Amino acid sequence: MLTDPLIAITNLRDDRSFYGYVPTEWICILFVVLYALSTATHLGQACWYHAWWMIPTACCCGILEILGWAARLWSSHSPGMAQPYEMQITCTILGPTPLIAATFVILGRIIDLLGTSYSRLGPKMYTIVFCSADVISLIVQAVGGAKAAAAVARGTSPVSGGHIMLGGIVFQLTIISVYALCGAEFFYRYLKDQPLRDPGTLHEENIRRGVLTKKLKVQAGALLFMTTCLWIRSVYRTIELADGWKGRIITTQVYFDVLDGAMVTLSIFALNFAHPGFLVGEPGKAASKFVDEEKTSLQ
Repeated sequence: MLTDPLIAITNLRDDRSFYGYVPTEWICILFVVLYALSTATHLGQACWYHAWWMIPTACCCGILEILGWAARLWSSHSPGMAQPYEMQITCTILGPTPLIAATFVILGRIIDLLGTSYSRLGPKMYTIVFCSADVISLIVQAVGGAKAAAAVARGTSPVSGGHIMLGGIVFQLTIISVYALCGAEFFYRYLKDQPLRDPGTLHEENIRRGVLTKKLKVQAGALLFMTTCLWIRSVYRTIELADGWKGRIITTQVYFDVLDGAMVTLSIFALNFAHPGFLVGEPGKAASKFVDEEKTSLQ
């Protein structure tokens, strides 16, 4: 539970690590380089495809992760300093949240292209509902992270801030789980051709049943992969914070490197290789027009 002993200020005087270990330098450098490469690529892709919504989502995630891992790199040389530890707490807990928002937008676009009659929510409402919940999760985690980091700097207990962070992470995990279930239902209904409502009652610009093109298959596969990685990361973070600030999980470096760093890295690179600007176009573009273009290209 989050009722562990205080992080004593003597940690600073003894130059002992706040982490319970000293972050490995080459691992921190590796993640900084990988995130920088992906973020720069995302920025270029956003400009090339005019997918400007990728800047506050994927690019923002990359920047936060770069800052978080740069702070851990700093800690690898100065493990007893509070500043880099505070920085990495906040940045790595918040980093994936904008990327999760991107998955909501992408699924909304896929729903728009394949048929809104198979979804319980329309594409716009899908994005609004889940992105709004994601923003709430971001705010809660930010407040908790800032409070915990400030407590560490003062040499007092970060437990209360940890409770808030845990609440934000649990809420985010719930959001991802519900979103995944909604997405699974949509694809099941589409593949079985079992619409939830009469397609004839929909707006005339909406299509009844879109074509599952090769591009859409690639995007759907990438979305499934990303969602799985981000879900694993959220489960890990939930268990980590519940185990406490002196617990075995948070003080074991390999867990963080693999279940947080690697999961988010795989997700953000998956979006580089399966970029929505190329595969599904822009949100708001007429679905019927996009499908007609896809049919023409296939012919």
